[in-house]
Amino acid sequence: MKRIFLIVLDSLGAGEMPDAAKFGDAGTSTLGSLHKTGKLHIPNLISLGIGNIEGLSYLGKTEKPKAAYCKMAEKSNGKDTTIGHWEIAGIVSETPLPTYPDGFPKEVIDDFISATKRGVLCNKPYSGTDVIRDYGEEHLRTGDLIVYTSADSVFQIAAHEDIVSPEELYIYCRKAREILRGKHAVGRVIARPFIGEVGNFKRTANRRDFSLEPTSKTMLDAIKEAGKDVISVGKISDIFAGRGITQKIITHGNTEGMEISLNVAKHDFDGLCFINLVDFDSSYGHRNDAIGYVTALNEFDRFLPDFIGKLQKDDVLIITADHGCDPGDISTDHTREYVPMLVLGDKIKSLDLGIRYGFSDIAASICEWLDVDFECDGKSFAREVEKA
Repeated sequence: MKRIFLIVLDSLGAGEMPDAAKFGDAGTSTLGSLHKTGKLHIPNLISLGIGNIEGLSYLGKTEKPKAAYCKMAEKSNGKDTTIGHWEIAGIVSETPLPTYPDGFPKEVIDDFISATKRGVLCNKPYSGTDVIRDYGEEHLRTGDLIVYTSADSVFQIAAHEDIVSPEELYIYCRKAREILRGKHAVGRVIARPFIGEVGNFKRTANRRDFSLEPTSKTMLDAIKEAGKDVISVGKISDIFAGRGITQKIITHGNTEGMEISLNVAKHDFDGLCFINLVDFDSSYGHRNDAIGYVTALNEFDRFLPDFIGKLQKDDVLIITADHGCDPGDISTDHTREYVPMLVLGDKIKSLDLGIRYGFSDIAASICEWLDVDFECDGKSFAREVEKA
């Protein structure tokens, strides 16, 4: 039995990639902005070696890192959750997913109205908190759905839980997912329920993502086909449209995600536990809330010793991210950044892995550790980091 834990700290970027300017992200650094608050306290991540990663020495180096460490550059043409996670799982996306800076075309909206029998409000790029502030009252009055997008490849539907139950909203999202195919195959359709009164609306934790199905085989498919476990914690199952998952555990935020991860670590399984902690991105990065982001990362750091203490002698823990979302940036969009990676376990040695070109190195390494056949673009670091 071998257990691999893969934790994605959603949007924890490690500084601009060389092509960041092409994406409008020159000079961005998620971790840099967190450090500038003066409130970042991550002694456990520092002890693992996050500050020893090239370009992150401002976080503080340690003479004896407990993990192998590096930063990774994304090969795919994008900077969103879907493309980032797909690349981690072995798919390099050369063509970016469609985006809609002017809103969705009439044929898409007409089909959606016909399918849901409800009208549509907004239909333009918008901040998720601003859109319910500006359109929430009209939604309450008319029952029309608030449809909006962002710089990412997303079709988002917001509705008050007193007007449209979360379960009904999920049905509307599935209808949208059926419509958004071909040239309009957005990465994710996202349910955005909210509650509250006019002037005091608040999004709830009942968000759900309905993702485009992966375009080719992923490491999750390969691991499942080999008869091993693939445990999804958080929105991982949604990101992969449920494919390659043997057990799906839904969470409502980072704190619950960490509690569930601790519980999973107490039990035996053979394969992969793939964890996404979404609050860094959805609650703080997209809100330009650096203090909230720092508070969440400090909480994760406090969680680490207990979680690491649950690891068995053959276990491997990988901590990484899927893109950036710099809370100090002018925009509220994702940012084209390197991501950090830390690899640890009783049989893993401290090693500077430098800069890895492609997130798929993670897929190649995990499949090698699990003795699962899977061909992808990645280069395994499994043997590099194992103790002799």
